[in-house]
Amino acid sequence: MTFILMQLTPGGPFDQEKPISPEIKKQIEAHYGMDKPIYEQYYLFIINRIKGDFGPSYKYAGWDVNEIILQSFPVSLELGFYALLIAFVIGIPLGIITALHHKKCTEILFMSLALVGICLPAFVLGPLLIMLFSTELGLFNPFGWNTISDRFLPSLTLGLFYAAFIARLTRSGTLDVLKKPYIQTARAKGLSSTRILLVHSLRSSLSPVISYLGPAVAGIISGSFVVETLFYIPGLGSFFVNSAFNRDDTMVMGTVLFYATLIILFNLIVDLIQMWMNPKLR
Repeated sequence: MTFILMQLTPGGPFDQEKPISPEIKKQIEAHYGMDKPIYEQYYLFIINRIKGDFGPSYKYAGWDVNEIILQSFPVSLELGFYALLIAFVIGIPLGIITALHHKKCTEILFMSLALVGICLPAFVLGPLLIMLFSTELGLFNPFGWNTISDRFLPSLTLGLFYAAFIARLTRSGTLDVLKKPYIQTARAKGLSSTRILLVHSLRSSLSPVISYLGPAVAGIISGSFVVETLFYIPGLGSFFVNSAFNRDDTMVMGTVLFYATLIILFNLIVDLIQMWMNPKLR
């Protein structure tokens, strides 16, 4: 689908503000195999990708797409890890606290904050955090990826949205589990609330959160495109956005295939974790 969409997009990777001569353009297209029929280009595209060869970048001279992915993906991976960590650290305790304070002011307040977090997309939340923490307070740099402090704002921008979702899922999962008969039995035996929560209910309470990890990782990957562009982070997401604007077809298609493979593998890992947590699934 990506291959077809790139073919249907007007213009080409070698269209420039200053036109080049038709003879030179034909030689360049012949060098990259772009003068062949579409079906032959697609066949070569499939064969090369099966071999793990994503081809050369049309815009970054002397670089293969494989090399760009290997160089830039660790940055995106680090950003995604921090964002997911923030989502868990904020979302799970928040969800448990609101479940334990069901129908109280604490639940209303925290769930309202979670709703606000869900409604604010990254391209709105990011500038707000820059204005608060960089412009007003001067605590963090607004752009870059050089120091440890530079990681805070982009990770928070990407992670807060998913923290709100995880908080709501944890709350609903905890409320469901606390109504189960075996929890009532544990209370009747005189077990402490902390032991009941951590030992008897936590694993089942987090089952909806584990199920959400697959879509969350996919969202963090696509959300990192916006965050990396917003904070000028040299990750794979920013390369993808620039390649889309520059019609760097091989870079766009290579990034799509790479991320799609990662999402499939992570969904498989999530399924295995769910089987471990739930004997019925096993």
